[in-house]
Amino acid sequence: FQPLCWTASQSVCLSVWLLSALEAVKVSPLIEKVGDHKDLKKLLRTRTNVLVLYTKTAAAGDAHLKLLSDVAQALKGQATIAWVDCGDSDGRKLCKKMKVDPGSRQGGAELLHFKDGSFHTEYSRPATFKSMVAFLKDPSGPPLWEENPEAKDVVHVETEKDFRKLLKKEERPVLMMFYAPWCGVCKRMQPIFQQAATETKGKYVLAGMNVHPAQFDGLKQEFSVKGYPTFCYFQKGRFLHHYENYGAGAADLVAWLKDPQPPQPKTPEVPWAETDSAVFHLTDESFDGFLEEQPAALVMFYAPWCGHCKKMKPEAAVSPQSPGVLAALDATVHKAVGDRFKISGFPTLKYFQNGEEKFTLPQLRSKDKIMEFMHNPQAPPPPERSWEDRPSSVSHLGSEDFREALKKKRHALVMFYAPWCPHCKSAVPHFTAAAELFKEDRKIVYAAVDCTKGLNHDVCKQEGVEGYPTFSYYHYGKFVEKYNGDRGEAGFTGFMRSLRGRDQEKVGKKKEEL
Repeated sequence: FQPLCWTASQSVCLSVWLLSALEAVKVSPLIEKVGDHKDLKKLLRTRTNVLVLYTKTAAAGDAHLKLLSDVAQALKGQATIAWVDCGDSDGRKLCKKMKVDPGSRQGGAELLHFKDGSFHTEYSRPATFKSMVAFLKDPSGPPLWEENPEAKDVVHVETEKDFRKLLKKEERPVLMMFYAPWCGVCKRMQPIFQQAATETKGKYVLAGMNVHPAQFDGLKQEFSVKGYPTFCYFQKGRFLHHYENYGAGAADLVAWLKDPQPPQPKTPEVPWAETDSAVFHLTDESFDGFLEEQPAALVMFYAPWCGHCKKMKPEAAVSPQSPGVLAALDATVHKAVGDRFKISGFPTLKYFQNGEEKFTLPQLRSKDKIMEFMHNPQAPPPPERSWEDRPSSVSHLGSEDFREALKKKRHALVMFYAPWCPHCKSAVPHFTAAAELFKEDRKIVYAAVDCTKGLNHDVCKQEGVEGYPTFSYYHYGKFVEKYNGDRGEAGFTGFMRSLRGRDQEKVGKKKEEL
């Protein structure tokens, strides 16, 4: 630094010089300045989620410290950011011991992440506030969509305010993709969307927005976002219609943009009972009498809206020459019979002999399997135990104990699920593994609620569950936020570690104050 005055006394010049130097390397109090190896080891031992900035000199940190100060503020209690100046005498020794050489890096700085006391990875994602916050919230999670260089022509919208602003100012047509980061179909569609954005650059605006967080519930309701992804087409700020070809390629999407048409109205589906097939359709009134007349009958309890049932229909229409008969009952209409046999999922297949129920057959899904069974009816293998019945460290709650159980826990991550849901089944082993890891901590619980069971449905509705699985975080029984992070073990454990790390930091600060 050069002195900022020449005519005043030397002491005044020195004061101004010092003030300028301090401003140049001003460090947020939330960033921990470390110069001793023991202090760094203690920091890594006591904090679970640490990002360390190593710089060649103090001045080399200027470009990073303001951004990192903002990140530290946003993640206060969830992550720790430390700074080591390898240019001063103490820092030089520390950097040598840690085998770090920021001088060899462009800009004279290096960012390293430590997880649970051990080195995890070098931070190589974009040096932006959003990317750094996302990384520290889920260090093992996937990068943000906008970090993909191939997505440079997609407009990435972060807030509802930005969304409204885009629609108001943009003269070109806008195709908005509302998505969720974990959604498989969204991930498959993103490269197609990116390619279409590049091919139509300058003529159309293709934009993406993660609307899974609860703060966007009003926006989702406004534009009928009932699943992910949902594509909405706008002209001059006005919503015209949805784009629903989820099997499209980039060429199909570009062609549609040139001539955007609303989705074709779906042809009303003919009720199964009115179609010509070998299946007998039963009602509450005809059910018992029909089965008493049949030596053997396989009955499919179904719901008209059920996708698996629709796939089963042609498989169930086997030849009438097969031993016994096949019958079906719409359990959403003929509820008395459905309730009597405790039908809770669709399709449910039950085998009857002379009017008496013999077996429930979840394994029958194809025509060959159905024919094989009808020619040789055998008891099915024992059903796989439900998640609730399998031993684990997950606490399974119901309407009777949900609120009381959560009141006792400082940190509770609750998974609201349905047993038939594929995404739920995928998450179960990861959620269970995370619960096992924290089973010794009495203040922490990983809990699950089967929303299809008994009065649990009312609890799920009260807790704002609109789809499965839904993950919610509670603090002593009080809802805090929905968990929208990675659904793998690393995501579930990382979330809880960040909460526990926040607790440890609070305890540490209290001790320091004492």
